[in-house]
Amino acid sequence: MNNTADQTANVAADSRISGTEASSMEVFYRRSHFWGRLTLLVIIIMSLIPPLYISFVLDAHPGWGVIATGLVGYASFIGIMWVLEPITYYPTLGVAGTYLAFLTGNIANMCLPCSSAAQKSVDAAPGSQKAEVAGVFGIAVASLTNIILLVIMIIGGTYLISMFPPFVEGMFGFVLPSIFGAVLGQFAYRTPKYGVIALVIGMAVLFSPIFSLIKIALCVALTIAVVLFMEKKKGNLE
Repeated sequence: MNNTADQTANVAADSRISGTEASSMEVFYRRSHFWGRLTLLVIIIMSLIPPLYISFVLDAHPGWGVIATGLVGYASFIGIMWVLEPITYYPTLGVAGTYLAFLTGNIANMCLPCSSAAQKSVDAAPGSQKAEVAGVFGIAVASLTNIILLVIMIIGGTYLISMFPPFVEGMFGFVLPSIFGAVLGQFAYRTPKYGVIALVIGMAVLFSPIFSLIKIALCVALTIAVVLFMEKKKGNLE
């Protein structure tokens, strides 16, 4: 009788804990949406103030034709990333992490690696609530560090770079590929087979004679499709 009562009490306690956690995450998501939208809106307005001031107050407007031409040229090159990046990064960054990452920028070479490192440090399963919260802390710390370093580099960066020998300056071109390789290695370490598949698909798409603007989207879509097919074949997916 006592054992039954204890089990009932434990179940009730677990239910209360689960309910509390769910309620906390709902509050977390609601506040993330509120502050995320607000801060992004403020940044958009602040970004428009300088060109509007220069154009209409200082009377230095270049003309709508020039603006439209530049917009079309830029959008044709990078426009697909406006749709692809939020979809691609959201599973790793989560709600708050997505807002914060797109606010601070440097997603691929700073926010995403720092989010992944924070999730790995607490042994959080990808896509879980624990991973999302850990990722937010990783992005926040990285963003603060980035701002501090940017201020230092803006003040004295030009002088420091002028002191570097030429062979050191030539190494800067390998920084971004190295970061991408480290991120791939970090995720491929958990499932090496899928890492090899992603690498093979990426190389095949890179050197294939197709339109360059769709290469990233095609690579992501093919990799996801192959992994889902293999998981379904194993019986892990219905």
